[in-house]
Amino acid sequence: MTALMGIVNITRDSFSDGGHFISPQNAITHAIELFGSGAAVIDLGPSSSHPGAPVVPPEIEIEHLESVMDTLLSRQIPISVDSFHPETQRYAIAKGVQIINDVHGFPHPYFYPELAASNCSLVVVHNIHGNKPAERVVTDPSTIMSKIYQFFDQRINALVKAGIAIERLILDPGMGYLLSSEPEASLVVLQNIRSLKQQFNLPVLVSVSRKSFIQRITEQPPIMTGAGTLSTELFAAAQAVDWIRTHDVRALRDGLAMQKRLTMPVLEKELELI
Repeated sequence: MTALMGIVNITRDSFSDGGHFISPQNAITHAIELFGSGAAVIDLGPSSSHPGAPVVPPEIEIEHLESVMDTLLSRQIPISVDSFHPETQRYAIAKGVQIINDVHGFPHPYFYPELAASNCSLVVVHNIHGNKPAERVVTDPSTIMSKIYQFFDQRINALVKAGIAIERLILDPGMGYLLSSEPEASLVVLQNIRSLKQQFNLPVLVSVSRKSFIQRITEQPPIMTGAGTLSTELFAAAQAVDWIRTHDVRALRDGLAMQKRLTMPVLEKELELI
């Protein structure tokens, strides 16, 4: 069964909803709505990772997170924090979040002992830019899967060798600009999700919501990519991904409910009524 991770961007420069939830109360209200709509976890993003986005220092990330996290955790709403700064991750771990989501894939070995001492799950994200700011680069789609396998081989081994239980890891192959400025790389990865799961035998998270490759294919701005996003998310779910990170939890929840029902045998009594 695919679990849903609801996105709440508490930053002014998100490509899809920048500034909408910079107010702590707006962010809290939206997070509660997403949780009520079926999100298993709320992913709080205190900075943006798209090309050209300014790097937000960890002290500002923590300032954005503090009141929102405290309120949601007090309501027993599971939290993921989307940050590549070890300082922000340390703060989130101390607060008791359930997941750390690192778009750079945890590249800092000096921080591994603290990660090993914690008990939260870790979303290890593949990113063609490494731990540098995202740029618009073109990747050969025929080589993208081998690059992803190589990255996860190295990173999983390093994290496990540092004492981090492999059961805590969730793999995110990256999407959109994290793979290429052209759509083909994202399409290839989506079509090979099952092989990625088989290769590493670990949970896989996919985050395609409003991403650049959907914008390119549908010729729509981020806020108008709802149909394209939902179609892509349902395709990913059909490939047995374990997690989908999304802006529109309710639409995906309903789509998954229909997808599940449509693949079930029709009962004889129902056939008689047709």
